[in-house]
Amino acid sequence: MISPDKQYETDTNLYNPSEIEKKWQSIWTENNLYKTDELTENSEKFYALSMFPYPSGNLHMGHVRNYVITDLIARFQRFKGKSVLHPMGWDAFGLPAENAAIERGISPSVWTKKNISHMKSQLNLLGLSVDWDREIATCDDNYYIWTQYLFLELYKAGLVYQKESEVNWDPIDNTVLANEQVDSVGKSWRSGAIVEKKLLKQWFLRITNYADELLRDLEKLDNWPERVKIMQDNWIGKSIGTNINFNINTNPQEKITVFTTRPDTLFGVTYLAISVYHSLIKNISDQATLQDIEKLKQYLKKNKNNELEKIGIKTSLTAINPVNSKPIPIWVASYVLDEYGTGAVMGVPAHDLRDFEFAKKNNIDIKQVIIKEKSESSNELHNAYIENGYLINSNQYDGITNTIAKLKIAEEGVNNGWAENKIQYRLRDWLISRQRYWGCPIPIVNCKKCGSVPLNQSELPVSLPKDIDISANKINALDDNNWINTTCPKCGIPAIKETDTMDTFMCSSWYFLRYPSSKCSTKPFEKNDINKWLPVDQYVGGVEHAILHLLYARFFTKALRDNKLFDIDEPFKNLLTQGMVQAAAYKNNKTGKYVSPSDITNLSNPRDPIDNSKLEVLFEKMSKSKYNGIDPESVIKKYGADTARMFILFKAPPEKDLEWGDTDVEGQFRFLSRIWKLYINLANDINSKSNSDPDKEKTLIKSMNIAIKEISNDILNNQFNTAISELMKFYNSLTNSINDVNNNLKKDALKTFCILLAPFAPHIAEEIWHLIGFTNSVHLAQWPSFNAEALKEDSYELVIQVNGKVRDKININNEMNEDQITELALKRPNILKWTQDKDIRKIIIVKGKIINIVV
Repeated sequence: MISPDKQYETDTNLYNPSEIEKKWQSIWTENNLYKTDELTENSEKFYALSMFPYPSGNLHMGHVRNYVITDLIARFQRFKGKSVLHPMGWDAFGLPAENAAIERGISPSVWTKKNISHMKSQLNLLGLSVDWDREIATCDDNYYIWTQYLFLELYKAGLVYQKESEVNWDPIDNTVLANEQVDSVGKSWRSGAIVEKKLLKQWFLRITNYADELLRDLEKLDNWPERVKIMQDNWIGKSIGTNINFNINTNPQEKITVFTTRPDTLFGVTYLAISVYHSLIKNISDQATLQDIEKLKQYLKKNKNNELEKIGIKTSLTAINPVNSKPIPIWVASYVLDEYGTGAVMGVPAHDLRDFEFAKKNNIDIKQVIIKEKSESSNELHNAYIENGYLINSNQYDGITNTIAKLKIAEEGVNNGWAENKIQYRLRDWLISRQRYWGCPIPIVNCKKCGSVPLNQSELPVSLPKDIDISANKINALDDNNWINTTCPKCGIPAIKETDTMDTFMCSSWYFLRYPSSKCSTKPFEKNDINKWLPVDQYVGGVEHAILHLLYARFFTKALRDNKLFDIDEPFKNLLTQGMVQAAAYKNNKTGKYVSPSDITNLSNPRDPIDNSKLEVLFEKMSKSKYNGIDPESVIKKYGADTARMFILFKAPPEKDLEWGDTDVEGQFRFLSRIWKLYINLANDINSKSNSDPDKEKTLIKSMNIAIKEISNDILNNQFNTAISELMKFYNSLTNSINDVNNNLKKDALKTFCILLAPFAPHIAEEIWHLIGFTNSVHLAQWPSFNAEALKEDSYELVIQVNGKVRDKININNEMNEDQITELALKRPNILKWTQDKDIRKIIIVKGKIINIVV
């Protein structure tokens, strides 16, 4: 039983959120109110989860929005009688902590644990209904022992391998990056450094084994945002085509393979283009050409994927076109990517826009092999022809449609051994090696005799050394430490531990599987727990995780399913990607610098205090560098957590960006203050009799049932802002009617309003719930059901038409029959002038809507 340890004096109308919130947070914790109920055969589950935060040290408003949205959904589902799992944890490994520790000369562990403690205290201020008994941190060895365990599971399944590979190297953070961690202009997702290429021995996961299933199962994700599914579809990048083998002129034993979806244009190939890193470059001996290629490499490092500049270097190498045995020059081209396809493409300038531009720039032949109509002749092209048509200049294939030619030419190549039908993906295997200390150690031992040997599961965890000397720009702090010395688990001779650590996305790709079995000490999770609780019913986080985290989590789920660890196919049933929280930023367009609002004298006419330039006011994502961050603690201290929650939920739909506004925050505070005043004034006389007004009672009953219906539907459809609008309407109806209704209705309406408010503003709802006489928590109450009968109208607006055109409208009683409706309509002055002295041919009545008089 929950009861307040202190009642507010009823002679004050002041709403004091800090006192209310502190009190109830303490009572909820003491009573373990949000402990997850065990699932039974008769209970329905709901797993609500926010993407867990990186413990940077301080909450920002983006965090607040994420966790408040999830909390509202979790609370609503608990009100609906479901067993709710709503846990929280920390994505605690990674470079930011290591770099911060280097700057401060302390251990990353100390830095991270301190941040976790502080951020947890901040989260608690929000009054979240989190089951903290299930808290995890990925940097704890009682968590990463199971990351290592799952690594070994994937190893057993043949999904882990090591190879020497050209990798993306971040020269600032001194570590390797996965392809997904390099942005579209070739910069590191974290440090912003221009990414370099290095040849290193690295560990990979075979995510490409699941490319087709990852793509196909996107169709199952009906409740994911379409743009997230499109982003994953594009990243996986399935192409159905043909591999064509071109022999090299100077060495018939060597060949260059090109993937194409257009074998119908093979007779139009006038050059081959290869990447600056292609293996064929070793056959080039001309030093001037090699120097040009090196310059192009440097250019590409600074301008990765720069489609605007088509740079080409002609080589002395030539290939043989297998379809007609003609020689083709080989060029090194800026637009050919190593990471997609074979690192080589065939150039068909007549039928590809990019190839046409490249050929024109470099004076390469253009040969047309497709025309729109058979009767056309081949003329000089001013642009590439990229539509369907009929083949020309293609020997025995002349005159047939290019769609048929695709099949026939590919078939010829397969039969003669120079082509192979191929399904290709843009997706590449997941590179998980990182050359830093603060990550999960890879459970592999390197033995001179046995090679790379996986540890036995009984030897886990491989814990990070505590007494490590971490210094700036050190590639890996593990490789010069006694920690590396061990023995081979296979042959027993001295060996060394793997010194790379895992990509932090390894830890976050399965964390949602740990929560249902967070206390399990013998395995990462119980199969039965996963099959009961998963998939996550509602997952909430930023769209920036659409490819990295969400794709990796889906891969992990499918791979572990195939290892018989559980039976689910997808980890997240419903996905909500909340928009950013933005605030006004003041920018000097002359200097490009942002100015702090505290340095601006007049915000209505903002000017730079240094050069007096007029500042542009922009709503941008909150950022320290733009001086537009809002500290959640300061908002909570001034207005209370319930006000912050109400503002976050009311200001914008959850998937849209939210613009911070102090006046809007104050508006929500005033609304909660009015609610407080209403209940504090009624607290003492809730049982006193009042005069009953039947009309007001009917109005209140109707508005209460409308509120129940609309708020319930709005929460289910993630329309939290309109739900709060409905709450405001109900409040207005309460204040207009509450003193003129019978006692039972008064109590019922006040009780219902409390429950409807509780998911949005849990603290004040709890307080006013107790003020009107309840002793248990409002959060243990049952969500009300609406009465459909109460929503029925006594009358409706009838639209009167003559010959299909609206001529009048009238409010009529629901009980009127068709004869009465007809009689009333025909007597209306506006109708008489259109029907008088005319024959009425037909009268059509749609009950409750219209009457149409045909004359």
